[in-house]
Order: sequence, then structure tokens, then C-alpha cells
Amino acid sequence: MFTGIVEDLGEVEAVEHLGDFARIHVRSTVVTEDAHVGDSICVNGVCLTVTGLITASPAPTGTPPEAQARTPQGFTADVMGETLRHSSLKSVAPGTKVNLERSVRLADRLGGHLVQGHTDGAGTIISRDPQENWEVVRISLPASLARYVVYKGSITVDGISLTVSAIAADWFEVSLIPETLKRTTLGTKQPGAEVNLEVDVVAKYIEKLVGAPGDR
Repeated sequence: MFTGIVEDLGEVEAVEHLGDFARIHVRSTVVTEDAHVGDSICVNGVCLTVTGLITASPAPTGTPPEAQARTPQGFTADVMGETLRHSSLKSVAPGTKVNLERSVRLADRLGGHLVQGHTDGAGTIISRDPQENWEVVRISLPASLARYVVYKGSITVDGISLTVSAIAADWFEVSLIPETLKRTTLGTKQPGAEVNLEVDVVAKYIEKLVGAPGDR
């Protein structure tokens, strides 16, 4: 479980295509400072399991222990075919920036909203409208997800917990503050770019309980 508060803007260093899945290598010293193999890290809104830690090159002979890097420089994660088909991770390549968040601890503050890291679909950035102190980004909304998205409600875009500031039948808008623009991929993604979407899980549970259309 995550909160949609991005901790670090990491970078994909390599992608291994291994048959029906891919292994991505991501550089970040923030989310790996206490990471272990088996931990969950949200990558652009997709919950992935750490399969390995990338350590720094060995320090030169004679380097004092206190000067040697103790924090892994990154991690590897396996992305299954199902995830590749239904998320933008299928198009990442060396140099791609990605939003990163470690799983939430029970004692942590819930700064965003409850995020599972289970992508519900993908949208496309339609437009960007810079304002004096923020920027309005319009994103396409798949018909299958529209019933779960409401004005002033929460939605996760590439792993970022955001508030819907405007909505229509096939699009929604979010208003991004300078901090979000600086610290996440939404600061640079341009119209036409694909983004991962996760709707508020509470809406899906309510739909299931009341027997609304879309039951499974």
C-alpha cells in the first residue's frame, strides 16, 4: 500500500527483455536506503517487488570504511507481461525518469490517499496550461474508469496522488503546484505522453457492495 506521495525521481538505467517479462534497473539512493529484496516499491504508479539491489562500484584499496558507500545505488524489479500490456512501463528505456515511493508503514502519515499500485488503465496527456503559480494538466479518461472519478476526488497519475480539479465525460484535469512539477515526471511530460491511472479503490468497493453496473 502507498500514499501517492513521490519520494524520489529515479532513472531507468537498463531494461532486460526476458521472454514474457522484463527486468528493469532503476537508479535511486532515496528509496533504497533501507530497502531489501522482496520489498515493494511503486514505480510510476505500479507496485513492483525488489528482486535485487544495485551496489556502488568497489571503493579503491585503502578507502576508509566510513567513506565507502553504504546505501545501494538502485534496484532491479521484474515486470510481468500483464503489467507491460496495461501500463506505460512497456515503453520505459534507459534514461527514462520514473516516480518512486516506498510502501507505507502503519505509523506513517497518510499524506495523499490510499494507493494500491494496481494500475486500472492508462490515459494520455491532452494539454498543459501554465498559470502564474501552478499548471493545469488535462488527461484523457478511459470510459471504463469515468464512473469512479469525481470532481474534487482523488486519482493517482503515474503514482502521484492528485485532486481532480475539473472533469468531463472523457477527460479530467489536475492542478499541479511547483513542488509537484519539480519533483515528479509530470513536470516534463508533454501532450501525447501516456500516464498510468489508478482510481480511488473505495469507489470500486462501494460499487461492488451496492451492485451497481460493472460488478465482477
